[in-house]
Amino acid sequence: MQQNKKSLCVLILAAGKGTRMHSKTSKVLQLLLEEPLLYYPLNSVRSAGIESAAVVLGFSGESVEAWLKKEFEETNIIWQREQLGTGHAAKLAQDWWKNYENVMVLPGDTPLITSETLKIFAELHTSNKNMCSFLSFDMDDPAGYGRVIRNGSSLKVVEHKDASEEERMCREVNSGMYIFNTEALSSVIDDIKCANSQKEYYLPDALALIQERGGRVDAVKAQCASEFLGVNDPRQLAEAAAIMRARITDKFMRSGVRCSDPLTTWIGPKVTMGEDIMLEPNVQLWGRTSVGSGSRIGSFSVLRDTDVEEDVTVVGSVRANNSRIGRGSSVGPFVFMRENTHLTENVHVGRFVEIKKSTVEDGSKVPHLSYIGDAHIGKKTNIGAGTITCNYDGVKKNKTLIGDNCFIGSDTMLVAPLVLGDNVTTAAGSTITNDIPEGALGVGRARQINIDNWYSRTKKIKGGN
Repeated sequence: MQQNKKSLCVLILAAGKGTRMHSKTSKVLQLLLEEPLLYYPLNSVRSAGIESAAVVLGFSGESVEAWLKKEFEETNIIWQREQLGTGHAAKLAQDWWKNYENVMVLPGDTPLITSETLKIFAELHTSNKNMCSFLSFDMDDPAGYGRVIRNGSSLKVVEHKDASEEERMCREVNSGMYIFNTEALSSVIDDIKCANSQKEYYLPDALALIQERGGRVDAVKAQCASEFLGVNDPRQLAEAAAIMRARITDKFMRSGVRCSDPLTTWIGPKVTMGEDIMLEPNVQLWGRTSVGSGSRIGSFSVLRDTDVEEDVTVVGSVRANNSRIGRGSSVGPFVFMRENTHLTENVHVGRFVEIKKSTVEDGSKVPHLSYIGDAHIGKKTNIGAGTITCNYDGVKKNKTLIGDNCFIGSDTMLVAPLVLGDNVTTAAGSTITNDIPEGALGVGRARQINIDNWYSRTKKIKGGN
């Protein structure tokens, strides 16, 4: 049966409460660059090419489960209703990992581990024919970490709370990341005891048991200690975010993205970008935002889940959510593109414009001071300053349809539902309540009345001379 087993699976431990976060939210759902902590080890596992993963859930597990089903639906879920330690968590997952030759165990609160490190770790474990391998690293201040105590060819891991003063002087620490041969782990998992200060079942105790039974245990010492930073409180969360932000920014700059000020640039882990892109200071790109080659994102712009195509200019101070900006378009400054906004090609949207759930077709312009909601604007149409699509009647949202090559005069109120044909013009200051046929001029003004000598009359009433 051994030969029919898949080589490697990954078990991620995410059942802890995380009391030092002082938050009602599960620790592994705390946001780092707008993604939960748990996203990062799972993404590294996926990027390393490891297909099978399970997550052990406990505190606030229902919310974690809901997120997993949305973001990593292929992930298996194992419940640890009572948190009795890492060894107990591994035992609860035994029916799952016993179907694999090896199981990698990772903490759910170490977001900085890379796929490259996981690949090397797995390769060394296999090539050295270890029964257990774990990642270690040197740390200047190892307080709180389990110490790696070497004695000739043997080694052991002693938890900080159980370590002697001499053992605490050791600077090599356990990362909490393991790979076990599953047969070796199965042979010792029931023998792990809770004879420690925490009265918990520690997974590192399996190392000594495997060694006692003749199994090879080895520590793979990593060079980059920052990869193993655990997040236990808001300060460590901020520290991890700073490292991850610098890592992401550096990656993009190496691929042809120019950041005027990397220290004020924020890029989320799901963002993708092409080449020859300029990011001005204080730019934020979040979610599944993509930026095409040759584009420029101006200062103080915040784009979230937005597709920016090639050769786009985002002038600055633009906020866009779940939108799309087509090739050659120009947006900003001070533009708010709300959800489901689509600018096709060579569209211009200028100062102080808000657009929501609307499409603006090729070559059209919304230069300034307008609100466009629930609308479709055709090609080469110009929307004058102060135009508003009055899309809400107090009960439901209604559509405004504007054709090609139209000219909408300044301060026009378009009261939806409304259809304007091609080549339509509206007079400035109009309130348009009825459809306008192709080629027509729509005028919806109140009749102007001039009252002569008004100034003189009001002056006498006020008692002026």
